[in-house]
Amino acid sequence: MINIQLRSEKELDAPEITPLIDIVFIVIVFLLITANSPLLTLPIDLPNSDQQSSLQVGKTAELTVTITAERPYWHLEEQAFNNWNEFKRALLLKTNSAAIGRTNDRTATKSTSVIIAADKAAPSEPLLQLLALLNQKKIANAKIIMQQSSY
Repeated sequence: MINIQLRSEKELDAPEITPLIDIVFIVIVFLLITANSPLLTLPIDLPNSDQQSSLQVGKTAELTVTITAERPYWHLEEQAFNNWNEFKRALLLKTNSAAIGRTNDRTATKSTSVIIAADKAAPSEPLLQLLALLNQKKIANAKIIMQQSSY
């Protein structure tokens, strides 16, 4: 004869939560792996370019200059400047501080890279002022970031 053991009423009322805990841990691990950390950037709309190029990581000191469509136009790294003279002074200080440990100013300006990201809706005057300053101070290593156009 077949013996069937009846479970007590207490055992039948309690749901099995072990699979639920496993699924919760898997979901938590999935969310932790796929979650992106927020980037501290300025939202700008880049102009389009026909050529594909990429910024290469080098051993030079890099300064990021952002020109936005609204005032304050000039941003050095993440600091905004309302006045052109303040921005100019800060940029020159940054390029000179990147030159510490080098023999002369010519090697300093050649090894300091200025990356320019200008919003396509930004007025051209702030960009032209910046390019004129870089030319005047003989900082030739400047890159303008553009977005490749998709036809």
